[in-house]
Amino acid sequence: MNFNLTQMPDRTARPRTNGLTMVMDKGLSLTEVHNFLSIANPHVDIVKLGFGTSFVTPNLREKIEAYQSYGMPVYFGGTLFEAFLIRNQFDDYIALCKDYKIDYIEVSDGSINIPHAEKCGYIEKLTNHATVLSEVGSKDAEHIIPPYKWIELMKAELEAGSAYVIAEAREAGNVGIYRGSGEVREGLVQEILTQIPGERILWEAPQKAQQLYFLELLGCNVNLGNIAPAEVISLEAMRVGLRGDTFDLYLNKENR
Repeated sequence: MNFNLTQMPDRTARPRTNGLTMVMDKGLSLTEVHNFLSIANPHVDIVKLGFGTSFVTPNLREKIEAYQSYGMPVYFGGTLFEAFLIRNQFDDYIALCKDYKIDYIEVSDGSINIPHAEKCGYIEKLTNHATVLSEVGSKDAEHIIPPYKWIELMKAELEAGSAYVIAEAREAGNVGIYRGSGEVREGLVQEILTQIPGERILWEAPQKAQQLYFLELLGCNVNLGNIAPAEVISLEAMRVGLRGDTFDLYLNKENR
């Protein structure tokens, strides 16, 4: 850090296994990638090329190599995995990831229906090629999954080999673990945490109020995803109590 402050929380250091910040890149240019990482690199753990943007991104290889030149893991959004899968191109997807030297893979079923045993089978196969992140939850706001089912699905996917399970929210933060208004489904989150270790969950939290909720609930080293590139520094400041919303979290009582 740039100077000394007492009463600061113990933030995990990279390479982190918890306290992750996953950034969603929805279309940064090569120049923007370098500008972004010139300031945010120490605070970013992984970058997702959102949904199917990789298919239409010019200079994709150069862009991925730009991230990799900073030692930054990058992976394709789960929607691209589903697009390959529904076209019976699973092996092509593995070949694609190998070609681009992608060593993280997201397995999701938010846009298509995959029998869960089959989804776990894909997770098991892909662990031979990459670190797997699997997403639980539907992108359909009308499809409400009860808490016991979230827990059942998450447990099975972790057992199948997922390094982390991602709690679905979309890039807008208005489905899955959130209501349409963006409000956290607190009962769902609390129930999930009775059975699933928090350090194995990556909570998609694109909105500031959602980030604040998880920081207050689980502390500065909660795993947060779908963070906008321009919000990384703000989030890191909020993680360590240097934003008004979290200013009092780590201060001794006599300083309040």
